[in-house]
Order: sequence, then C-alpha cells, then structure tokens
Amino acid sequence: MLSRRVAETGCAIAYVNLVGGQDELVFDGASCVIDATGHVVACAPQFEESLLIVDLDVEGDTDGARGLTGVGEVRGDLGAPRHPSIAEPLEEVAEVYEALVLGTHDYFAKNGFTKAVVGLSGGIDSSLVAAVAVDALGSDAVLGISLPSRYSSTHSRTDASELAERLGMRLVTAAIEPAHAALADMLADVLDAAPSGLTDENLQSRIRAVVWMAVSNATGAIVLATGNKSELATGYFTLFGDSAGGFAVIKDVVKTLVYDLCRYRNARAVAAGRPAPIPESVLSKAPSAELRADQRDVDSLPPYELLDPVLEAYVEEDRTVRELIDEGHDPVLVARVAALVDAAEYKRRQIPPGVRITAKAFGKDRRQPITNRYGREK
Repeated sequence: MLSRRVAETGCAIAYVNLVGGQDELVFDGASCVIDATGHVVACAPQFEESLLIVDLDVEGDTDGARGLTGVGEVRGDLGAPRHPSIAEPLEEVAEVYEALVLGTHDYFAKNGFTKAVVGLSGGIDSSLVAAVAVDALGSDAVLGISLPSRYSSTHSRTDASELAERLGMRLVTAAIEPAHAALADMLADVLDAAPSGLTDENLQSRIRAVVWMAVSNATGAIVLATGNKSELATGYFTLFGDSAGGFAVIKDVVKTLVYDLCRYRNARAVAAGRPAPIPESVLSKAPSAELRADQRDVDSLPPYELLDPVLEAYVEEDRTVRELIDEGHDPVLVARVAALVDAAEYKRRQIPPGVRITAKAFGKDRRQPITNRYGREK
C-alpha cells in the first residue's frame, strides 16, 4: 500500500504506527520509511517500542517530501554514524502469538490490573492462555487453579501441574466433587430428579466459575476465559461457566491455530535453551471437556480440521452456505456448521472482550440479530 502511494506521488513516506493494545485491537508497530524509488530503507520491529532513526539525502527542492531518495548516516548529537535497520517481519503464527501477548499485557496495564487467574484443566486451550498470560504479565502475576471433577483424568491433572511448574506459576488444586454432589442433591429436590446429561455437565463448569470469581473478588485478579473461536462459533461452551471472566485471550483463535501457537511457544523456548512449557501429552491427546465419562469434542462437533476451514469461510469471509457447497465442501457439514453458528449468537453476546487477530472477529466486526428468521421455514 505504501509503495503504491510512493508511485502515485513520487514522495518518500515515513509511516509511523502505534505499538500497543486497546480492547480487542492490537497495533503492531513495524514503522517504516520508503524512499522515493519505492524501496524500504528502514523498518522497526513488530509488537515492541523502538527508536528508528533515518537520515535521507534530499535532492533539489526541500519544501516537501519529493526527492527524498538515498539513505545517509546519523551524526552529531545522535551518536556515532549508523545505518538504519530493517527488521524482518514475523511469521504468521509468531505474529499472532505476539499480538495475544501484547493485547493481554496492555489490557491489564492500561486498566490498572496486575494479576490474573487461569483455570487449568490440563487441556490445550488453558495451556495456551496460561503461557500467554505468563509472557504478558510475568509468572508471579498469574495464578493457576485446577478444579478436577469425578470425570477429570489423571493425565489431565498431571499435565496442569507440569505446565504450571514449567511456566513458573503458582497452582492451587481443589476437587469440586463435594460441591458437585451437594448441588446435585439440592437440584434433585427442585427438578424431582437428579441432574443428568447436559444439565449435569454445565453444573460442573459453573461450579468452577464460582470458584474463579470468588478468587477474583478476594484478590483483585482478573479471570482469563479460555474459550477459542471454534467453540464460541458453534456454541460449544457454558454460559456462566467456562465463558466467565474479564478477558478472553483466545476468543478469536480457531482450535487448529491453538495447536500451532502452542508448538510455536514450545519451539521458541527450546531455541532459547529452556524446557518447552506445554507438555507434549497436551498436544497429542484428543481434546475433551471431561464433563462426562469418555467424552471427546468430536462427540458434539465435527473434527476441527474439517470444522475450522468452514468456520473461517462462513464467519470471516461472509461466504454463504450455497457458495461453500458449490466450492466442494460437504453439504451436510456446511449446513450443520452454519446452523450451529447462527444458533449461538445469543451466547456469544455474553462473553468478555478479547484480542482480535483475524479480519473478522465476533462482536463489533460481525453483527447479527439474535432474533431473526433468516433461512428458516415459516
């Protein structure tokens, strides 16, 4: 875009971009200078503040920017002669990760918050949120809470503990079975039957939310919701349960990208000579909410490698069901995904803000009336 403006005007351009987060928006920096021939002669790094000094030779009239071409040297009070640097742009996954970290950091710093609470289940989503939170706020500022139920597997409890240890964050554990049993007994009187099925699953999630929010009230820490975009799109989350919190770090990150981000964070740690923070078992096990025996996400949703491309096309690119089918997607899959997305609008309205990393996130970018009859038979 800047090169096109140079070609139109014959002017060099100094493009100065903000670095920082503001609610869901994250400004990535990467300020740059392009000379009158269209070449990038200096570029600042992304997602960090820096001082970029560029000395351009001016040919001819100096009344405007026209004629700025070559790159000179910095002299005088600015120090020894130097040449401006050109920072390499980040790869896409690295760019997303740094945006999540900066957006989370600035949401806390600019709003006066200093501590975060993360519910650690031993799953991939909470592992990524914990890693981002530690990178954004420091390990001392992040508290992990493990709240296993009767359905929580041993490996999930172990994974949560190992993750916290590798990240250097504190972890507290408290089984929710006493609360689960007590509420089930109470609801049996209200419902004339013990809660079962989805009612019982959501009950567990909401018990956990009560604990997180109580810790938040007692300590002033902000609860970080751990839901991803695939779950928010399809309604695969519990209102006033796992959606509870003050900031939703990965609400605009589809599930398949969550895995890529975790692998990136691990690789970065290993390259720096440190242990990978996210246990390999977290990456290799089948995703599950563990709210009933032998539960798997694929029991309720299409496999994420099939779901996410359809979600991205339907939500972010505004493709219609007919267009997606004409492009070769499975008609049954497309119809099912579209129906899930449309039906979950009322739930998405009640989730906290979070970092936007795609062209179209839920909320301000994608607005759909909850009450409508679009595509429904009368």
